[in-house]
Amino acid sequence: MELGIGMFGDLQVNAKGEVQSAKQRLQEIIEEIKLMDEVGLDFYGIGEHHRPDYAVSSPEIILAAAATVTKNIKLGSAVSLLSSADPVKLYQSFATIDLISNGRAELMAGRGSFIESFPLFGYNLADYDALFEEKLNLLVQINQEEHLSWKGQFRPELKNQQVLPRAVNNHLNIWVAVGGTPESVVRAGKLGLPVMFAIIGGNPAQFQPLFNYYKEVYESYGHDLSKFQVGVHMHSFFGEHSGETADYYYPLYSAQMDRVGRSRGWPPYQKNQFDFGRSKNGALIIGDPNEAIDKILQMEELFGLTRFSAHMDVGGPSHEHMMKSIELFGTQIAPKVREALKK
Repeated sequence: MELGIGMFGDLQVNAKGEVQSAKQRLQEIIEEIKLMDEVGLDFYGIGEHHRPDYAVSSPEIILAAAATVTKNIKLGSAVSLLSSADPVKLYQSFATIDLISNGRAELMAGRGSFIESFPLFGYNLADYDALFEEKLNLLVQINQEEHLSWKGQFRPELKNQQVLPRAVNNHLNIWVAVGGTPESVVRAGKLGLPVMFAIIGGNPAQFQPLFNYYKEVYESYGHDLSKFQVGVHMHSFFGEHSGETADYYYPLYSAQMDRVGRSRGWPPYQKNQFDFGRSKNGALIIGDPNEAIDKILQMEELFGLTRFSAHMDVGGPSHEHMMKSIELFGTQIAPKVREALKK
């Protein structure tokens, strides 16, 4: 099982409500990715957002910069907002990162959890599902064919066009991020694409039927089970001491949940939700290394994972705390998870 980190590029907000500059956060992110590579984590993913509380609107630029300061870690988006992007340009950007990084680039396509990109790039939110399905099919075709002809509803027709540059070995790893809808699972399973499930609340065991359904669809369309890949993306944060880590992180986490929740009509985030999330049956992996090891192994046993992604910057923890969390993940948590999985 691969172990890595996903981020959204949350900007830190201090007690006065002052928001960290994007310049500072972007520079911190590059330092954090460099450390991930040094401590031996397998992959890194960065999300795309067009909001004032996040620093990253162009994952591919961050990843290209990271490619120059890392050697081994896979570099991908988490996610790229495919519905409001041009699949041709998106493939070209990630193929370029793949060449710069000597084959370490990945692209994770998703519809995203926010809608700002639709009006920003001139798309109609009423076409939410149709846009994603059409563009995902085109992206997959581009990945398979250097010269292609294609016609759809939302993008100008392609007539025997050559898409360059090509990724290393003429293949780019493309993942699909899904929430909890069977339709998303079916779409990815038909195409034989790896899936990353975002599990950020409730009891993770509730997702087990979707995992099983995805595998059934994948297999029913004749895809090679030896290439089957599935992962989870879960809110995570690690420290030396469980209680101290939770006490530090709760105000940051709850503040971000409330910032997002205000636009969605959610009630204020409560401490009992946080405490349940940290429990054995919850979806938060926040605490000391031993707690993290146990819960990651629990997720692997529950779902048969090939990848675990720790979403580590929710609420904008300080750079110092982020670096410590990354260090613990790479030097204490990941080695023991890997050792346990070999038994």
